[in-house]
Amino acid sequence: MNQPIAGVVPSELREVTCKVVWPTIGANRFGRLVGRLSAVSTGVGRVFTLGNMLAAATIPLSLAVFAWQLMPVVCRRYALTNRRIIIRRGLMPVDERWLGLDEFDSIEVESLPGQNWLHAGELIFKRSGKEAFRLSGVPRPEVFRRICLTAQEALS
Repeated sequence: MNQPIAGVVPSELREVTCKVVWPTIGANRFGRLVGRLSAVSTGVGRVFTLGNMLAAATIPLSLAVFAWQLMPVVCRRYALTNRRIIIRRGLMPVDERWLGLDEFDSIEVESLPGQNWLHAGELIFKRSGKEAFRLSGVPRPEVFRRICLTAQEALS
């Protein structure tokens, strides 16, 4: 006869975090400004461009935006579990908003101006063709999109 072990919950009943992603500075309008300035390709060759000079000149702004995003009240991360996608806020993460893996039909990747240079983008979760949920400034958004779709397939 099988006896349950005290304190152990079967994995199908427990929510387990699969992946956590921290947004890039591309989630912020000042970070996207850095991306737009750095993407300017006018210049000589691939190294001596106006964009590379502007990237170096905007390092203080980039660091300020990055530091702002790590402030205890402001910081957020995106968590994918075996049941839902969650926006968590704060150093001691609190679930702010979420979307169940069974609550969307498709995921689109959109790049706002300035996010391409930062290798970031928006993930838009759609239900019946309408936006149900959005994650801003996701690093390598196509990769995270595929992971989310794989988790959704595993749920069904």
